[in-house]
Amino acid sequence: MGVRQALKSLDAFPRAEEHLLQKTRSGALVLSVDAIDMSGKHEVDLDTNIWKLRLNSHGQIIGTEYLSDLVEKEHASHKHDHHEHPDHESHLGGGFDEAAEEMIKRVRKALANGEGCRVYGVLDVQRVAGNFHISVHGLNIFVAQMIFEGSKHVNVSHIIHDLSFGPKYPGIHNPLDGTERILHDTSGVFKYYIKIVPTEYRYIWKEVLPTNQFSVTEYFSPMKDFDRSWPAVYFLYDLSPITVTIKEERRSFLHFITRLCAVLGGTFALTGMLDRWMYRLLEAVTKPNARSVLR
Repeated sequence: MGVRQALKSLDAFPRAEEHLLQKTRSGALVLSVDAIDMSGKHEVDLDTNIWKLRLNSHGQIIGTEYLSDLVEKEHASHKHDHHEHPDHESHLGGGFDEAAEEMIKRVRKALANGEGCRVYGVLDVQRVAGNFHISVHGLNIFVAQMIFEGSKHVNVSHIIHDLSFGPKYPGIHNPLDGTERILHDTSGVFKYYIKIVPTEYRYIWKEVLPTNQFSVTEYFSPMKDFDRSWPAVYFLYDLSPITVTIKEERRSFLHFITRLCAVLGGTFALTGMLDRWMYRLLEAVTKPNARSVLR
């Protein structure tokens, strides 16, 4: 069975300040979700149980049209036309046709307007170490270069609203929930190193909920001028060999009586001590007065 990873309402490239929205060309409209594990399984631009919604500069949903899908469709269409018309020349030096050029302009305009993307859904993986990441790796490298004009212009700012590995049980705390990382005038690679601990939660009625807890360590590597890689947000996970069992228990009536007797006994002992102290205090205060009267 695979470890169920729920990515719910993860906002990549959310709303930023107004003056930043006017300057940046970055965005999340061409994101892809990729996954790879130690068994050799590698999936690029996952679309099964993973959804991406376009957001405006205020974080409001403006449609379900995925510009990443649009880019790939345009590029695939161009490749098909190129095979049928090998002598056709493009306006971009033989790389793209007019339709692709127009599409790239539309994407760049959307990014200039501060649009972002919300990624959410469920990802099933095998019980081996691996990672999933959000990036522009699903794009053709030449298309990405034309859109962003270099990897340093890809803004990987993000907010993680909810990230869990399996169903939730009462009292669970996922350390990445509510994480907010906003970059200004820079870019880079975020890496979240996650240690997953298999957990069994046993309810009072004996039902067992198999799930997982996790701890996380965060690392950020800023982009440099000579870097040939592209910015991304990585979630690198590994499984602990230890399983934790959490049980719900209802305390017996005898336990309640025992605790009640302990509370009553402590109260009685405390009042006895206070009574003795007050008696000695009053005795110390009244004795000197009695001696002065006898004199």
